[in-house]
Amino acid sequence: MKITEGLVATLSWRMTDSQGELIDENTEGDDFYVGGDDLLPRMAEQMMGKGVGDKGDIYLQPEDAFGDYDADLLLVEDRKLFPAELEEGMMFEQLPEGCSDGAEGVFYTITEIHDDKILLDGNHPLAGLALRIEYTVLEVRAADPDEIEAKSALLDSADAGLFMPGEQ
Repeated sequence: MKITEGLVATLSWRMTDSQGELIDENTEGDDFYVGGDDLLPRMAEQMMGKGVGDKGDIYLQPEDAFGDYDADLLLVEDRKLFPAELEEGMMFEQLPEGCSDGAEGVFYTITEIHDDKILLDGNHPLAGLALRIEYTVLEVRAADPDEIEAKSALLDSADAGLFMPGEQ
């Protein structure tokens, strides 16, 4: 079976930045619904027609991956507006009352915590990076009804969002 839209492809993959520094990899494989919300469009395009055992190597500029870094998505907020238990890396879809109005549909990640201020970043962690993704097709299968409805095979996956633009 060859990869076409509406099928699920299981891929092992390795992602590096433009300097060859490893960002992430999965040798076991993850399922991705092709033609839905699981893959960056350029990556999905390049996979069409590939079958089990085929390999691919794609280089993506930021505009084809997770976009350019947007300094307007950085916010500095008063520490007292946030819960007492706070850690760097925590994400907020809705900022606490009293904070600046965040951008619609953006998740903000706490990147720095100071005594009286907090720095939040609404950019995808890979925004502004050119990426190289090497992958191997491990399996191609029909999508199940839940995957078709969601247009995603990442319904319960910790890697959900890894290859999706604008998501975190």
